[in-house]
Amino acid sequence: MKCVLIAEDETSIRDFVVINLKRSGYEVIEASDGEEAIEMFNKHSEQIDVAILDIMMPVVDGLEVCKYIR
Repeated sequence: MKCVLIAEDETSIRDFVVINLKRSGYEVIEASDGEEAIEMFNKHSEQIDVAILDIMMPVVDGLEVCKYIR
């Protein structure tokens, strides 16, 4: 099963994306801001196949998270 890291600060958007990814058979790891996304990536890097990142998030933005992951 493929695993997706989703980082989105808007709860309603994150919930919508998570529900639909799970319905499509993906395992999902959620983060509510960039700092948490980095923490989740460090904790689950072996599992994560792809990341969906909001660009404008509090604490650390999606571009910085992308740079970190790369």
